[in-house]
Amino acid sequence: QVQLVESGGGLVQPGGSLRLSCAASGFTFSSYAMSWYRQVPGKERELVARISNGGRTNYANSVKGRFTISRDNAKSTVVLQMNSLKPEDTAVYYCMGESPARFRYWGQGTQVTVSS
Repeated sequence: QVQLVESGGGLVQPGGSLRLSCAASGFTFSSYAMSWYRQVPGKERELVARISNGGRTNYANSVKGRFTISRDNAKSTVVLQMNSLKPEDTAVYYCMGESPARFRYWGQGTQVTVSS
């Protein structure tokens, strides 16, 4: 079955960096667009970054220049490199895979906390 497993979350000080990874299985990874979303309590889940199956990327304005999304089709992995972290980046981060037919699959999420 489809599985998306996030890792790499944790506690970091403002200005620090974290690297989130999402390991995918159970589907043809290379044909899927992959995204990272985040959610804080009481707010809607928001798109952070997306990478198409062709490698085209787009980012939320709030993270442009600080976050980088990449994918490794050979390893069925998508990575979100987060630099210059701010307290407002604190959230649960979710990996999402979207098929060409627009079916969406979600991981369980990983907590990122930016605090001194």
